[in-house]
Amino acid sequence: MAGVDVEAWTAELESLFARVAPRFGRVEVRRRMQDYVRGLLGPVGRKNSWQVAEYAGHGTPDGLQRLLNSSTWDPDLIRDDLRAYVTDRLGDPGGVLILDDTGFVKKGRVSAGVSRQYTGTSGKVDNCQIGVFAAYASPRGRALVDRELYLPKCWTEDPARCAAAKVPTDRGFATKNELGRAMLARNLDAGLPVAWVAADEAYGQEWKLRRLCEERGVGYVLAVPKSQQVRSSAGMRRIDTLVDHAPPEAWERHTAGEGAKGPRLYDWAGAVLPPVIDFDEDKPAAQRWLLARRSLESGEIAYYLAYAPHGTTVPELARIAGTRWAIEECFQAAKNETGLDEYEVRRYPGWYRHITLAMLAHAFLAALAAQAAEKGEPPNKTTNTHPSPWARSDGSWHA
Repeated sequence: MAGVDVEAWTAELESLFARVAPRFGRVEVRRRMQDYVRGLLGPVGRKNSWQVAEYAGHGTPDGLQRLLNSSTWDPDLIRDDLRAYVTDRLGDPGGVLILDDTGFVKKGRVSAGVSRQYTGTSGKVDNCQIGVFAAYASPRGRALVDRELYLPKCWTEDPARCAAAKVPTDRGFATKNELGRAMLARNLDAGLPVAWVAADEAYGQEWKLRRLCEERGVGYVLAVPKSQQVRSSAGMRRIDTLVDHAPPEAWERHTAGEGAKGPRLYDWAGAVLPPVIDFDEDKPAAQRWLLARRSLESGEIAYYLAYAPHGTTVPELARIAGTRWAIEECFQAAKNETGLDEYEVRRYPGWYRHITLAMLAHAFLAALAAQAAEKGEPPNKTTNTHPSPWARSDGSWHA
């Protein structure tokens, strides 16, 4: 990274290594972990154990392969340390947890979880593994904080295949949504400062995720399909039907955050839905919303369901909706910069070990970026660039 303060880089990396050091009982394993993470951060063409070993000065990749495949250490404990590190460096009371999955295209059929399945990575049905991830985003930065490998039923219903890939015997089938909900609960239980949850419609359309957020008192802005049924003052209706009846003055221009070419501007319309009863007391706790985003170029409409504290406005919901793209940026950065997808391990434990260390390396880069930003002026994150003269105080309309 050009212009990096080498002393600051070294000090931050050593601090991170000291944080995770107790998870490695043997000094040899701890040193291999450090060499591996340095290699993931270094100018290595393809960040597999062969090229990382060469970069680290190892004569062969055997030691790094043992680190990923057979050495004694628990990647879930490193994941917990990673989450604490992100909390310290990027944590903010208004933080957003984002759920999404990404694919890892593979050859053959022996890599744990590999199957012909759709992945947005290639935009088609491909032979791949699917990882479900959680990213954390705040005004200070964004980083991946959790991960689970999705195992299709063709794996969980084949004990011999699972045994060959070292899949734990107690690991049964779980949908991507179930994995996402488990990660959400785990991060909330651990104290990650989360005020909002965001996800695309594959996750947002499942009511159990929305219910979990409401039970835990966490707001959400979740994409849903246009066929999503919504309880409005007129009864159950499709969300696209309700939005079709929004008056012209309900649409306001807001930004969903900064993009590569400047503010991502859309027209937005929001409506408060019938009240929600608090889970602890018999009084309204927050408001459910429907939200619609219309492209300025094509006119295409995207739909959302939201849950937010009283006083939340449409511009704020639009900002949270736009935060979902942060996980795509995390995927891109982790794949390009820390080798998230460049592993050659095939067994279940090796996947978790490589992915966790790649996430750790990416979080380190995010922390450095946050430190650099704190030395300058923070960007001006305007959320309302074109207020409507017909807007209510919260920018909504009545559904």
